Amino acid sequence: MNILMVLTSHDQLGDTGEKTGFWLEEFAAPWYALKDAGAEIVVASPKGGQPPLDPKSDAPDAQSDDTRRFKADEDAQKVLANTVRLDSVSEADFDAVFYPGGHGPLWDLAEDKTSISLIEAFARADKPVAAVCHAPGVLKSVKGADGEPLVKGRKVAGFTNSEEEAVGLTKIVPFLVEDMLKANGGDYSKGADWGSYVVTDGKLVTGQNPASSREAAEALLKLL
Repeated sequence: MNILMVLTSHDQLGDTGEKTGFWLEEFAAPWYALKDAGAEIVVASPKGGQPPLDPKSDAPDAQSDDTRRFKADEDAQKVLANTVRLDSVSEADFDAVFYPGGHGPLWDLAEDKTSISLIEAFARADKPVAAVCHAPGVLKSVKGADGEPLVKGRKVAGFTNSEEEAVGLTKIVPFLVEDMLKANGGDYSKGADWGSYVVTDGKLVTGQNPASSREAAEALLKLL
């Protein structure tokens, strides 16, 4: 089973002067859930190389068993430091794609034509697409075979407006994930803030927040 993971290359949190990127737990938890199940994983990003890590996700209070395992895992760190360029990969080589979140994807991957085409190719081939936390934002401009938004009429989850408000970034982000999914016709639902909540609709898996990362990867594995 070959799985593609796609991370952001964007490191600026709007015009705040602060750094952003991908969220460590949202990479580490799926990485180990998939690896331990025997998956071969390729990690890609728009620019390739070392993707930017959101420094807040590296804080002591954001650590989990998976992030601690990652920090002791030189092989996994090497893969992360050498992501391949997103424009060098093809849907044909993979059985599924997983997008970890962090705020970064809202700026680059949501508008990235290569990413949009890639997700559309996975959807056309009826292969699983999974995204967690802010990463459902990458579906913003993705169309289904009918030319309508891929999420239209489908059950979806993603970072909630109240969670965004809690981290104080409602006015900073280019769009709110919850609002976008609803505006695109998604049948949006959510669980308690900061609790694990994952929705599967056909071959589309979406998770609400960092706590949902491992469950989202497990849902993807069930589809495979």
